Amino acid sequence: MALLGLFSKKKKQDLDKGLEKTKQSVFSKLSRAVVGKTKVDDEVLDNLEEVLVTSDVGVNTTIKIIERIEARVSRDKYLDTKELNSILRDEIAQLLKESNNEDGSEFSVPESNEPYVIMVVGVNGVGKTTTIGKLAHQFKQAGKKVVLGAADTFRAAAVDQIQIWGDRVGVTVISQGMGADPASVAFDTLQSAKSSNADVVIIDTAGRLHNKVNLMNELSKIKNVMDKIIPGAPHEILLVLDGSTGQNAIEQAKQFTKATEVNALALTKLDGTAKGGVAIGISDQFQIPVKYIGIGEKMDDLQLFNRTAYVDSLFGGDLG
Repeated sequence: MALLGLFSKKKKQDLDKGLEKTKQSVFSKLSRAVVGKTKVDDEVLDNLEEVLVTSDVGVNTTIKIIERIEARVSRDKYLDTKELNSILRDEIAQLLKESNNEDGSEFSVPESNEPYVIMVVGVNGVGKTTTIGKLAHQFKQAGKKVVLGAADTFRAAAVDQIQIWGDRVGVTVISQGMGADPASVAFDTLQSAKSSNADVVIIDTAGRLHNKVNLMNELSKIKNVMDKIIPGAPHEILLVLDGSTGQNAIEQAKQFTKATEVNALALTKLDGTAKGGVAIGISDQFQIPVKYIGIGEKMDDLQLFNRTAYVDSLFGGDLG
């Protein structure tokens, strides 16, 4: 089946537009890397290494990609530089860990008698609250009943922002205000979601990283409380990262994956940056699927990550 049958043309156009700055940056660097060359030799590979590192793919992942291309060069003996683009696409697609929603067509959750619980983590300023609001909108559009929990009680603004998004999207928000115990908010949210037969619960959490021990303890406490009400909750621990921060996003991923069992990633603000290559490095380095990407300000500009569509948008090519 052609990928466009699964990944709508409109979504692909939005993705192309959102990744335009990254694509232009990568292509201009790639063109310079192979200028005057007809075959892939050591100099081209050195130049390519620089292109990938400066595109925020990350050093470890870049080395992996270069080694794979070197293996192809030694196997095939002669590789035309014109083939480099398609080879790069192949290798990067292979590296990207597949998300559960590979077709990128639906915001869905597993069928269950209990609500599906998503705990959202990430530092302040990465677009965490906006991502929660957009997620709530997408799930509601998919026919799901959604409840939000304002468990980032460290900042008054965080509680207010969640409420604003809840009102805007038209979903219930459970809140106890600033300074409340986050685990208590999570407890109330899950109790409310169960009694109202909600399908999806999204819990916000505090984003401070200044003390990893406190962060770890707080997230563990919230998780333990939720597990008592809905066994196995949270089902998804979603780390939100600002794609425009490049290597800083990778550093944040290191800290949060140490603090809690992150099993899904959301990359925001990819439309405003040339650092979209960071999705490749983060997915490879942490072996955690990038599940959602933010490519604009509109409510529908949060997409399920589709690795095939992403690679095609990054390196050009038709999905038909």
